Amino acid sequence: MEIGALIRRAGVNFGDAPCITEDDRTLSFREFDQATDRVGNALSAIGLRPGDRVGVLLPNTIDCLVAYYALAKAGLVRVQLNAREAVTDHEHKLSEGGARAIIQSGFPDLTADFQINLEQLRDMISTGDPSPCQIERPLDAPLRFAFTGGTTGKAKAVNLTTRCELMEISALLTDLIPDLRQGDTFLHAAPISHASGAFFLPCICRGAHSLVMQKFNTSDFLDLAERSGASMTFLVPTMLAMIMEDPKVDSCKDQFRRIVYGASSISSGLVERLEQRFGRVLAQTYGQAENPMAITQLAPEHHDRVGSCGRPYTMVDVAIFDENDQPLPPNERGEIVCRGVQLMAGYWNRPEKTAEAIRDGWLRTGDIGYMDEDGFYYIVDRKNDMFISGGFNIYPSEVEDVLLRFPGVVEAAVVGLPDERWGERVVAVVAGRPDLEVEAILLHAQTHLSGYKRPRALEIWPELPKSGANKIMRRRVKETLMER
Repeated sequence: MEIGALIRRAGVNFGDAPCITEDDRTLSFREFDQATDRVGNALSAIGLRPGDRVGVLLPNTIDCLVAYYALAKAGLVRVQLNAREAVTDHEHKLSEGGARAIIQSGFPDLTADFQINLEQLRDMISTGDPSPCQIERPLDAPLRFAFTGGTTGKAKAVNLTTRCELMEISALLTDLIPDLRQGDTFLHAAPISHASGAFFLPCICRGAHSLVMQKFNTSDFLDLAERSGASMTFLVPTMLAMIMEDPKVDSCKDQFRRIVYGASSISSGLVERLEQRFGRVLAQTYGQAENPMAITQLAPEHHDRVGSCGRPYTMVDVAIFDENDQPLPPNERGEIVCRGVQLMAGYWNRPEKTAEAIRDGWLRTGDIGYMDEDGFYYIVDRKNDMFISGGFNIYPSEVEDVLLRFPGVVEAAVVGLPDERWGERVVAVVAGRPDLEVEAILLHAQTHLSGYKRPRALEIWPELPKSGANKIMRRRVKETLMER
């Protein structure tokens, strides 16, 4: 099945029901199908051919989603870009993906054979050939290029096929949001160029209404949640922490039945506060660019498993391997690995890196973790972020979890800096309320952490550096501290 067929079927099944809304603009399911046909045909008419790569650099808008799925209908490969990133990041990704065209708003200096701005895109939506656009390609041909997080170096293009995409949709509808249905409203507040966009096609399949926020802020989010009666949303932990600091949070009359979170680790203290406020509606999903969204999921009823990222999705195989690629028994730490239909086809034009990441069909996630006796998985930290201080392994996320429990701390990053005595010393940086005090936070850490895990120094910054996917970039924190 092609992605375009899902959209065409939704246009027939759900017709004039609202498909997607942004501010005061709404497209029905039928209108969304027609808009993607027009743009797909217009892109073919200017000379783009099936298999060509096209960068899309647009904010959270209806236009962005029309562009995404017009490309799919026209057999073009989406090169996924995030408007929050720097121009140098966009240039690298366009080059890495070999993009022939770019559809953009606000970045006229980016070069490609075909430059399509927002005005031209909207003209295509209005005047393009309305006949069905249906270019069929093999299920294992590239559908879109996602990118690795870039937290440890230059981002690599991840080749995701139509087969991968269909598996991801099935996984989300089977395990994570099985009760998504017609009449629901899914509030997209996180970037649709990243994880939030993964929920649009499930909404298409089930006839649910997608409500898109152009830019997230907590006050507008809470107002929109109450006004729309949204039943589901996806947010990253930093956004959830910010919402819990908003004065409106206690008075908001929301109707959330499911709040999905992921993309980075969450503190157990924040989970407790969220459940006290919203009830048992939290669902966690763990994935990465190479295995999008669907490695494990933690259902609302399992959130008493503190620190767990859940059990594997139904059609995903997960294990813990040692350094010799041998499976480990429960409660022993090793690298989390996974396999299944949902895996990437590989890193685009990087066969050596692909061979390092996927061995014998198993993807090495780079995450250190373990599985308990009941089959629940726990992420300890990124393999590359662990450091040694005084002979002890330090996992930054364990220390960060404690710091995030301090009232008013919204973001935290822990890194190891060179030290003559300890090899590396534990240093922390936090951000949050303006009245935070270093001494009080260090005392909190001293009370709740073993001696070797306690920060030797702590700084308070206005905010921490984050990737376009809202992941805190420990590497940049460390670089800033090292430059002093």
